[in-house]
Amino acid sequence: MAIEAGNIARYIDHTLLKADAGRAAIEKLCGEAKQHEFYSVCVNGVWVPLCKELLAGTQVNISVVCGFPLGAMQSKAKAFEAAQAAEDGANEIDMVLQVGKLLEGDYGAVEDDIRQVVQAVEGKAIVKVIFETGFLNDEQKRTACRLSEQAGAHYVKTSTGFGPGGATVDDIRLMRESVSSHIGVKASGGVRDLQAALAMIEAGATRLGTSSGVAIVNGVTGSSSY
Repeated sequence: MAIEAGNIARYIDHTLLKADAGRAAIEKLCGEAKQHEFYSVCVNGVWVPLCKELLAGTQVNISVVCGFPLGAMQSKAKAFEAAQAAEDGANEIDMVLQVGKLLEGDYGAVEDDIRQVVQAVEGKAIVKVIFETGFLNDEQKRTACRLSEQAGAHYVKTSTGFGPGGATVDDIRLMRESVSSHIGVKASGGVRDLQAALAMIEAGATRLGTSSGVAIVNGVTGSSSY
């Protein structure tokens, strides 16, 4: 899919997930999101009320990570976290699936985990499922796509940015081919410059998760890891 560089801002979830981020950093993130009209900010749950306040009256959405970054907590806890984020004002939930369960072939547990989060925020927020693709082979990535769609998720997503590897053009293409056309595909992890962003979109990404959003829209190279 071809896209003009000037239109790329609406693909971007402008991201700040560092543990040491404070109020000033979140205020800066939201200010940049408003200035550049990014699709959303992506933050940890504790910052949702502040983001809601700062972004009131704008078109910038609020994405919140859930079960982040390991995905290994109990499903009830993950669902509660998602529900609380939606109640606080999040429009989108980026949840990490149970990677260990996927690797050992317990697909029923993986699908149920996703479904519990989807049901917890139904009618309030959409759900993106983070695979952590650096742990998976191609067949496991396809399986994760199938399970996510069956569980009612709205997006599949490559990486947390805290695990091994990150988004690749090949993975985006595989994921795009492995879900229905109404399911979105989010590239995250290492998308740091305009060239990489455009390559991901060309491969089928419908959203980009990056802390280098400002650098991307300015056509220069960012320095962050996510």
